[in-house]
Amino acid sequence: MYHLTLRQLRVFAAVANHLSFSRAAESLHLTQPAVSMQIKQLEETIGLPLFEQMGKRIFLTEAGREILHYSRTIAQQLLEAEAVIDELKGLERGKLTISVVGTANYFAPQLLAQFCKRYTGITVSLNVVNREAVIKHLEDNSTDLAIMGRPPEGMDIYAETFMANPLVVIAAPDHPLASQRKIPLERLRGLTFLMREQGSGTRAAMERFFQEHDIDFEVGTEMNTNEAIKQAVQVGMGLSVLSLHTVELELETRRLAVLDVEDFPIVRAWHLMHRANKRVSGSARAFKAFLLSEAANLIPAKLPAARRPRTRKLPAKGGSAG
Repeated sequence: MYHLTLRQLRVFAAVANHLSFSRAAESLHLTQPAVSMQIKQLEETIGLPLFEQMGKRIFLTEAGREILHYSRTIAQQLLEAEAVIDELKGLERGKLTISVVGTANYFAPQLLAQFCKRYTGITVSLNVVNREAVIKHLEDNSTDLAIMGRPPEGMDIYAETFMANPLVVIAAPDHPLASQRKIPLERLRGLTFLMREQGSGTRAAMERFFQEHDIDFEVGTEMNTNEAIKQAVQVGMGLSVLSLHTVELELETRRLAVLDVEDFPIVRAWHLMHRANKRVSGSARAFKAFLLSEAANLIPAKLPAARRPRTRKLPAKGGSAG
């Protein structure tokens, strides 16, 4: 039987995540020799090397990849054990980890602020990443809950809808179409659209919508943040399709305009999800109940009164947010 220690596994996981002894030592507030010693002892216990060096870089060996998988599982089980103990003590204290796609970051902090006011003893960790990274967190079981548009396919996921997510066409206020009403969808043919990066749910929804309607458009600059797209649209580089939640401030200050295009907004939905077989902590259950009952009222998504076009709701398999 191998006599591994939690300390060794923790140090190993840090080195494996950073692929650097020095950065792992810094993250753990240890000296580099102390980290090297823990790895050496772990390798001696297992009887196999966990890392191999090529030039100035280190890489995980096959044994290292296996140990990393089990160390993550053990770490997650320890966190779940802590959550169970906190639950037995009631919701006076607890921990909650939430992963959200970038678009959800426009409303998630506001929801968390209200939640934390109600449950002052719960410590919340919010991870804002792209859709692919959120899916990875779900796969690794490294997050309690996740928020995104469309639940990932091929995973055993429990998901619930908690709020509408309208996708709208945005333009600079002085764009020729900004002052027009009931714009035929055909008018968008050939225009330049700024795109989110590959893997973005918003991009997938936009591409699917235009493909379904046989509308060709010019692909402009690809950008990996909504903020970059909004800035580019403001200065006239093109149009874009974004979640209404991301542009409410710019609409209020009239730095952007929502075009009154037929079949827009595309009304999608925000989903709260977790692994189906995951033991959901009391803190996570409390947040889920809070979100399902109050999110839509706390985060209204309304177009300016004069610019509320007809809406078209796509089936759940259509694009997503992010």
